[in-house]
Amino acid sequence: MTIAVDFDGTIVEHQYPKIGPEIPFAIDTLKMLIKDRHRLILWTVREGQLLDEAVQWCHERGVDFYAVNREYPEETVHNNQHFSRKLSAVDVWIDDRNIGGLPDWGTIYRMISRHKSWHDLMIEEVQSATLTPYEKMHPKKKPWWKF
Repeated sequence: MTIAVDFDGTIVEHQYPKIGPEIPFAIDTLKMLIKDRHRLILWTVREGQLLDEAVQWCHERGVDFYAVNREYPEETVHNNQHFSRKLSAVDVWIDDRNIGGLPDWGTIYRMISRHKSWHDLMIEEVQSATLTPYEKMHPKKKPWWKF
């Protein structure tokens, strides 16, 4: 899966142009996503020296992105006549400007690894909380006709 990740307000607390403190578990989660073989693209408004500082900050913590502010590492205005700041080959966006805000990084990881929406995860958690210990150990099997 290709995942675009914002920097300010998503990986670190929003203190632009300075780099704020890490948002809890952001780096650990990004490392897990890389280990799970996802392609991470850093997608940020930062440019020039400020962008270099953000990339270096992540690198020092063990997070190296597949691409930075582009669809793929080799993309330039010269080799892509349709070059745009808008990404088209992204499966998931992780950004603090989402409607409803940024979920915690543990929830983000569960959503991506389980291919579930936030809504679906919450329904599962509520249903799981209402099950008895026996029901948790012996889930109901789907009838053969409901495949």
